[in-house]
Amino acid sequence: MLALISLLPIASVAVFLVALRWPASRAMPIAYLVCALLALFVWQVPIAVVAAASVNGIVVAATLIFIIFGAIALLNTLQESGGLYAIRAGFADISADRRVQVIIIAWLFGSFIEGSAGFGTPAAVAVPLLAGLGFPAMAAVIAGMIIQSSPVSFGAAGTPILVGVGTGLSNDASVQHFLTTTDFASFSALLDSIAIKVAFLHALAGTFVPLIVVSMMTGLFGANRSFAEGLRAWKFAMFAAFAMTVPYFLAAVFLGPEFPSILGGLTGLAIVITAARNKFLTPKDEWHFEEKSRWLPDWSGTIEIRADEIANRNVTMLSAWSPYIVVAVLLVITRLDVLPFKFFMQGAAIRIPELFGTNIAVNVAPLYLPGTVFLVAVIFTYFIHRMDRPAIGRALSKSGKAAMQASTALIFTVPMVQVFINSNGGAAGYDRMPIELADGVAALAGSAWPLFATFIGGLGAFVAGSNTVSNMMFSSFQFGVGERIGVDPTWVVALQAVGGAAGNMICVHNVVAASAVVGMLGREGLVIRRTFFPFVYYALFTGSIGYSLLWLGSIGAFNAGSLIATAIVLGAIVAIWNSREP
Repeated sequence: MLALISLLPIASVAVFLVALRWPASRAMPIAYLVCALLALFVWQVPIAVVAAASVNGIVVAATLIFIIFGAIALLNTLQESGGLYAIRAGFADISADRRVQVIIIAWLFGSFIEGSAGFGTPAAVAVPLLAGLGFPAMAAVIAGMIIQSSPVSFGAAGTPILVGVGTGLSNDASVQHFLTTTDFASFSALLDSIAIKVAFLHALAGTFVPLIVVSMMTGLFGANRSFAEGLRAWKFAMFAAFAMTVPYFLAAVFLGPEFPSILGGLTGLAIVITAARNKFLTPKDEWHFEEKSRWLPDWSGTIEIRADEIANRNVTMLSAWSPYIVVAVLLVITRLDVLPFKFFMQGAAIRIPELFGTNIAVNVAPLYLPGTVFLVAVIFTYFIHRMDRPAIGRALSKSGKAAMQASTALIFTVPMVQVFINSNGGAAGYDRMPIELADGVAALAGSAWPLFATFIGGLGAFVAGSNTVSNMMFSSFQFGVGERIGVDPTWVVALQAVGGAAGNMICVHNVVAASAVVGMLGREGLVIRRTFFPFVYYALFTGSIGYSLLWLGSIGAFNAGSLIATAIVLGAIVAIWNSREP
């Protein structure tokens, strides 16, 4: 019963946002109210805790709005300066095929940015860049959300593993006992082992991610609405997948959880751009979107940049890309522990400990936020592109209006999340809502739990908006379930981390943020409906592989997990085969 009741806030999101297609600005206040009432009257959480969680959520929402503003400001500044024209022309030189472009920008550049900054930043970078290149805003958002999967577990230099899983397991007595009875030399060695398992699962599932992106793009936004047109690019798509996932996995094995997404994305960019320039494995026929006049109304955003509005001011290619190079460099050097910048920027924080007398603390480091990095890049662009004041003024004004449109949805979404995950400690004596929900699922699943572990991780990310927070909430729980059903608990924690990464595809406030940067607010439910299938594929495929590996010794190779995974692979092969030109 507690599990069912805990599901109500999530169910309200699904009903109003996804099923009834309400905009997030209307659906999320209801979800917040449902969650707050449950916390107050069922869990009997003190009103001070609900208030503190809500205020902390508002603060976090404000940081997200700041990031959105910075991302939009950089795009608008490049439009005004002429840099966007040069970037468009540069991609036309690499390949005019939109399938190739989306793989390079979303999958590879997005993976690098995720590894550098994490926390949804790739959507703030890749989505507006795709829209600026002439992609429908809806297509750009969907592509940006789908790639929020494989690189996420190692985003922000490994934060979901080092902080998320590390925090979730560090104070668990059963984990300490496990360390004393196994060959792990330290807790750090245990985390490294989990990270390698996570990278292995992601590398397998990531093989099909670029192919899913291009086939959904052609199937949903092409003139022929043909998924086959995307599948015909399978050679290039899978080549691009391996160009990222192979160095990604090797980095996890030999360097640790800080570097897989960063090095995987960078290596993939170098390999794939070179290959695309030389037409290696690229499709023989170029694929383009149909004329804009024939686009459906819900494809376009209110701040979409038209091709004929992009000025050509003879900005060189290097100069045009230099703001994004600045963003990438600043994100990397401010996230590495070996450099002093991270310590300084995180130290310049606004902290309110024990808000309203609770154990909830507000902690904001403005200099450390990606929004600050974006604004530094805006200033850099102003000088390097020799812009005038009216131009930069127009860019900032348009960006401010667009960012504020996202505030209504986020100002309720994030507080709902904070109340949901801070619902323990009430007079009723219940555990926090997400744990009660997971307990109910575990009781039903039994030995089949590995198939469900990824979906619980995804549920945590869907609600919390963060793989790191999902791992904090559920890692200890997943470890305990693994021990209870008699399998290696580190694999179950790895499934949690992978599922938490996949959950970013359908996470409400990430979708709101991505939609906001291209002026597509109000269609968040439509985005989630379209990214739900890729999420199910990712969670089911990795969950079935995990189930197969965990029960291989006792059940044998032919088990439910291996059968499901084989069916998915064979389904992909059949789809590719049937997509061939007649």
